[in-house]
Amino acid sequence: MSKLKIGIIFGGRSGEHEVSLVSASNVIKALNTDKYEIHLIGITTNGEWIFGEESLEALKKGTVYGAKKENVMKNLQALDVIFPVLHGPYGEDGTIQGLLEIAGVPYVGCGVMASSVSMDKLMTKAVWKQSGLPQVPYVGFLRKEWETNREMIIKKILNELKYPMFVKPANMGSSVGISKAKDKDGLIKGIELAVAFDRRIVVEQGVEAREIELAVLGNDEVQVAEVGEIIVGGEFYDFNDKYVDGKSTSRVPADLTPSQKEEAQELATSAFKAVDGAGMSRVDLFLDKKSGKFFLNEINTIPGFTSISMYPKMWQASGLSYEALIDRLVELAIERFKDKSRNKVKFESGSEWYK
Repeated sequence: MSKLKIGIIFGGRSGEHEVSLVSASNVIKALNTDKYEIHLIGITTNGEWIFGEESLEALKKGTVYGAKKENVMKNLQALDVIFPVLHGPYGEDGTIQGLLEIAGVPYVGCGVMASSVSMDKLMTKAVWKQSGLPQVPYVGFLRKEWETNREMIIKKILNELKYPMFVKPANMGSSVGISKAKDKDGLIKGIELAVAFDRRIVVEQGVEAREIELAVLGNDEVQVAEVGEIIVGGEFYDFNDKYVDGKSTSRVPADLTPSQKEEAQELATSAFKAVDGAGMSRVDLFLDKKSGKFFLNEINTIPGFTSISMYPKMWQASGLSYEALIDRLVELAIERFKDKSRNKVKFESGSEWYK
């Protein structure tokens, strides 16, 4: 049996470029070379595409001298399936997924709509609100609004929320650009930080909560892995804590009652289906320490695959190895592609409308 030609796309034009390289390295190591013919595809921070075995090391070392952009589509269409290991904008937001749809190549993970909606925290919140799913109170606004009338924005925030608050760019992951505001000065500084990363900003009500994470796997029928928990070491689970200082720890399974575990898994399933998720996602919840209520935090359609990443850890705790998880994701990508290929793309020539 011939090997499946799989392309691993990594890097990208986002603040999570380096995280993507680490995730990609782990995915590549886990691929069974008896099953797969591996093709590496790197994207620089400038948006240049480079193909070939040396592309990952080239991006890590910064020894990239340009790419043959005119060959991108041709190279993609020569593959059987694509695994985008891209985090953040231009990778997790529906843009690369749209390109792969046009190329007509199966790819791992959520489609264009689910990816774009889930990347933007304000859009995710709007969809979840429409679906009646629990969230903490929040205020959203544009960078332009902040630059032209900051007093109005501050007044609106203080009318609807109380300290502490969390200020976030709407379209970043890995906690990039996020800060905790305990007073007005902290709020202003947090917004100034967030607007450097995005034009859409969300300010959320802070709650004293445990951080619960869930790994969802599947297309129309989904499974949820053993529940995990982040034991936060600092003020909150920020970028430095995740990838630099490593003060926080994780626990799988989380210390939950059976009913709490069931509720969390049901919430993750509902959140995933609300955005029409496919393949995989990691859904993050808050468990309020005072009320015992769960609140949806966010959904990550291309969760991290580094050695410390929770998504593969939770599946490993559920009996699905890293290698088997990768195999299953590839199977789901092909399954979804075949299902979508059943859609008619033109009217029959004999129909009344066509005449």
